[in-house]
Amino acid sequence: MNNENPSRAAGPAQVLSLGDATAIIVGLIIGAGIFGTPSIVAGAVESPGIMIAAWVGGGVFSVIGALCYAELATAYPSAGGEYHFLGRAFGPRLAFLYGWARMTVIVAGSIAVFAYLFGDYMSRVYSFGAHSSAIWAGLVVIVLTAVNYLGIRQGKLTQNFFTFLECGGLVLIVVAGLLLAPDAGPASNAAAAGGSPWYMGAGIGSAMVFVLFTYGGWNDAAYISAEVRDRERNMVRALLFSIGLVTALYVLVNLAYMKGLGYGAMARSDAVAADLLKRVWGPGGEKLISIMIAISALTSVNGSMIVGARSNYALGRDFPMFRLLARWDEASGSPRSAMLVQGAIAFALVIFGAIQNAGFKGLVEYSLPVFWGFFLLVGVALFVLRAREPQAPRPFRVPGYPVVPALFVAVCTYLLYASLAYHRTHALVGLAVLAAGAVVLLLGKRGQTTVLERKGR
Repeated sequence: MNNENPSRAAGPAQVLSLGDATAIIVGLIIGAGIFGTPSIVAGAVESPGIMIAAWVGGGVFSVIGALCYAELATAYPSAGGEYHFLGRAFGPRLAFLYGWARMTVIVAGSIAVFAYLFGDYMSRVYSFGAHSSAIWAGLVVIVLTAVNYLGIRQGKLTQNFFTFLECGGLVLIVVAGLLLAPDAGPASNAAAAGGSPWYMGAGIGSAMVFVLFTYGGWNDAAYISAEVRDRERNMVRALLFSIGLVTALYVLVNLAYMKGLGYGAMARSDAVAADLLKRVWGPGGEKLISIMIAISALTSVNGSMIVGARSNYALGRDFPMFRLLARWDEASGSPRSAMLVQGAIAFALVIFGAIQNAGFKGLVEYSLPVFWGFFLLVGVALFVLRAREPQAPRPFRVPGYPVVPALFVAVCTYLLYASLAYHRTHALVGLAVLAAGAVVLLLGKRGQTTVLERKGR
């Protein structure tokens, strides 16, 4: 008994109020995706009512998922997040595959995705020609990898600056679209009838994978649950308030795009915010918002680099074949080897996007089935761990168990199907990279014992 108390005392202190937790979760969810996905979603469903319903539905699903993650995070606190949950529920082999997927598909893919979004908007300011977006994307991957290689202090300061500009850009879009822009009228919708992108009319399944990509971040929000005061009550309230606020903001942004441009023109745009501000304030407005959104895209690139390199570090620490990734530089406070490897993979994905002419949308599709497949397994892990470890302390329990987590698993299963059915070409590339990880695991397994196995998992 005496040995347990100090350990508990040394854990996370419950210092976050309801307001603190709500603000943190809002900041984690809002990202640059809201500047790139609305036109894709609008084109997929071809109906304003269904489009708005999709964004509201994304908020509802995010609450359900965050509740499931909150139980896992408070019962099994670990900086490894999903890597830790999956390893505990299913063993080290699946944990390895998740670590591999984060390194090669999920996080590296997110870095490349938002680097391309940066390139799309910076090309409205200065174009390098036919491959301008790819050139800008490659440059930003190189520069921010170098910034984060220098150390965590430089990375955090950069992140705070980018977040401020990101929120300013959203406010500017809502004000311009809803208050300043004249109604676009039916002509803008009619103009979109010819030469529509191939994904137009793909359906609600295709739309939802992009909507929920834009809501990404709530899974990280669950990890503050151990530090929230009165967490059994306040964690649910913080999730509802924060995701409700983000949902309202996302709906307002989409309404602003639709009112200012017209639904058809919104669906056809490759830089929808820039087109809106160009209509309101001319070329000057277009360049202003393009710069603000390009910089806000760096928020997502930089944040992904910070957390991604650390999950790669954990992979190297637990699996001897990747021990190079486990080198931590004390002077900089950064896993420098892991950061360089991550940067190289993201840069390769930028080149892949350029060769395939895939850009932002294609690289989102690359990560979709892997992303939703592992989300599905995390939901199943909640059931497995409840059954296997019924006596484990659970400071927070999912309300409505087992219906709520079963709904989460069911939606993840549908989105895994949708990501393959509607986005097959690039999605299969992501699955092939995951399969390569299974081969690496089999080859590297011979004669090696992982840290997780030595711990008895």
